[in-house]
Amino acid sequence: LSTPRTEISVFAPRIFTTRIDPEKIRDVIGKGGVMIRSITEETGTTIDISDDGTISIAAVDKSAADAALKRIEAITADVEVGKIYSGKVIKITDFGAFVNILPGRDGLVHISQLSEERVQSASDVVSTGETVKVKVLEIDRQGR
Repeated sequence: LSTPRTEISVFAPRIFTTRIDPEKIRDVIGKGGVMIRSITEETGTTIDISDDGTISIAAVDKSAADAALKRIEAITADVEVGKIYSGKVIKITDFGAFVNILPGRDGLVHISQLSEERVQSASDVVSTGETVKVKVLEIDRQGR
């Protein structure tokens, strides 16, 4: 080669570094390390987290690193009022449905918000496991 390549091969090993809020480190690690273990196993990456929130992702290729980074960003993302999310119905109650919008973030869709018409039961409109679009109207003091 007469000149160096302008870009690294997509197959070249890489280390990506990102920073998160140190308060969210436990969310990325998960209970007993279950969350970080699932990310590393599914993406084939090695992840190191420092106490200051610095995360290093070592991967054999760019796609694996991008997949791990995307999962970490989803876990650490903040729920925004007014934003529309695609979520999965995880539980149906008499007063509405609980929908998971981000990893570890569930919200209640009140029965009055499930349909334009009056609904007798939330299960008439949605079912457990169904993917629905929801808009966050408010976040309570407990972050729900």
